[in-house]
Amino acid sequence: MDKFAPFFSVVICTYNRSRLISRALDSLLLQTCKDWECIIVDDGSTDSTSEMIKPYLFHSTQIKYIHRLHHGVGVSKNFGIQASIGRYVTFLDSDDEYKNNHLAIRKQFLLKHPDTDLLHSNAEIIGNQYVLDKTNLSSAIAIENCIISGTFVLRKNSIDHDDCFHNFYSDDSAFFEKFSSKNKVIRKINSPTYIYHRNTENSICTTMLNNCFN
Repeated sequence: MDKFAPFFSVVICTYNRSRLISRALDSLLLQTCKDWECIIVDDGSTDSTSEMIKPYLFHSTQIKYIHRLHHGVGVSKNFGIQASIGRYVTFLDSDDEYKNNHLAIRKQFLLKHPDTDLLHSNAEIIGNQYVLDKTNLSSAIAIENCIISGTFVLRKNSIDHDDCFHNFYSDDSAFFEKFSSKNKVIRKINSPTYIYHRNTENSICTTMLNNCFN
């Protein structure tokens, strides 16, 4: 790993989130920890997302923007991981945000526990508190009992070539289950500094819930 590489690579995958991506980027720029790069992977947006991002690219060399054909969020996450150069890879959904000490808390923890392969945490949930149970799509479970990939911090050199995200519901837990089956060092901290917005129009989870129960 390049000794000049940033501590964090923050991967933001977006698709037609022109009204919301500024909130995510502003929360990143307000981080007390500045040791990061940001890779925005635009999954073929057809709205004005690219125009909203231009001012951020002009003012910050830490932010990179990649526009690709539409392949789905899982493929976009994998592409962002491949393009990253940081010691650790983490995520920020384009309709979510960080509290301003989010990265600082995780950096402090990881410096104390450098053998950690995957760090995750709970989150602050705004909106619908439930998601579909992947084992029974006619029922729902509380998000507080779920794995949320937005809170993942992955040590870059511990990610194997077959550690990848896929484009299906509950892929967060599927990735986590596969990663944990490899005897990786996984730790969880009680630090709900990731703000997970569930009231976003056309959110995948919210849409599936509404279709199931309405």
